[in-house]
Amino acid sequence: MRIVDVNEFYSPTGGGVRTYLDRKMGIMADMGHELTVIAPALESSVEERPGGGRVIWVKAPPLILDRNYGIFVKDEPVWNLLDELKPDIVETSSPWLPGWTVARWQGDAVKVFFAHGDNIGAYPQRWLDSVATPIQVEQAFAWYTRYMNRFLQHYDAFVTNGPALAKRFRRRGMHVDASMPLGIERQWFSPDLRDEKLRVALLAQLGLPPEGHLLLGLGRHHKEKRWPLVIDAVEAAANDLPVGLMLIGDGPQRRQLEERIAGSPHIKIFRPVYDRVRFSRIMASCDALIHGSDAEPFGLVASEALASGLPLIGPDEGGFAEIADPLFAETYRARDAYSAADAIRRMFGREQTILRNAARIAAGKVRSDADHAAELMTYYAGLLEARRGGVDLRASGNS
Repeated sequence: MRIVDVNEFYSPTGGGVRTYLDRKMGIMADMGHELTVIAPALESSVEERPGGGRVIWVKAPPLILDRNYGIFVKDEPVWNLLDELKPDIVETSSPWLPGWTVARWQGDAVKVFFAHGDNIGAYPQRWLDSVATPIQVEQAFAWYTRYMNRFLQHYDAFVTNGPALAKRFRRRGMHVDASMPLGIERQWFSPDLRDEKLRVALLAQLGLPPEGHLLLGLGRHHKEKRWPLVIDAVEAAANDLPVGLMLIGDGPQRRQLEERIAGSPHIKIFRPVYDRVRFSRIMASCDALIHGSDAEPFGLVASEALASGLPLIGPDEGGFAEIADPLFAETYRARDAYSAADAIRRMFGREQTILRNAARIAAGKVRSDADHAAELMTYYAGLLEARRGGVDLRASGNS
């Protein structure tokens, strides 16, 4: 299959979407498929990828709020490329101009809107969570749901990157055709990488003895991640337990977080670790992962931690909650630091050997990115077969 992804979230300096698509290109090439990404950039160019796949950069202005990303402003350059590429499947994930650009394109490819996120969950629900419930915010922003439905009626399938996101959209009365959970690079993560000497050294950096409890917080320093909530919870739990927190990451909220933990003896912030082998050893050597974001639709970090044999602590909403089995996880009320502190206490009140054994068993079942790509290609092949068989995908209920 020839697949083209019109992607406004892809950038050389981007995060999760870039990582996902870079891996997807290679996996799909190995499977005999071709993935081309059309993305905005300051200058037009074509970037071929070793082994298969390419990125076609289309000249476009930068996004004012984040110049790491570009923004499409015209349909015609993308339409011309789609006419030239003649894809079997054309994907997009942006609800702004690309959503309409693909919807209005007159080609005969199967059109798929693949949702990687939820703007209502990421922004207004977070901004207003002190004055309104998530359901009330969804009701207030019903105009945005109606807006999405207007362009989605021109697509053959609406797909999400996991069940958490599908549930949100369906709760708003939207039709979701399929949920395709993402996967991780399983080869980098293993419980066998646990290093007790490294663990003791990490605890010492937090001013704790070897019998202390080592929590890992991993991700961008962004308000969506709710790190202040996690810090509040750890400090509260530390009144009863010898527990410390390593925060690994960077981002726009870093300075505020550094100021917040200035008086916390057992909480430290560390820059991202880019050495994949060392990073995997650090992850496997912690005692549990703690997560704060209830807006993320897929628990990527939680999946990586679980593949490393770590028990999990996180909110009862969002992508994290979808993988948080009570055998190896403790959940708390989303957006509630007191509840999160109780979850930490419960986690370390359990028999740790049994808990870690349950996490180790679960580690072998964590979904890989190759698993995701294979399932997605099978689904797309079915859409193509139906189209070639004369089935009207929209009339048959696939949109």
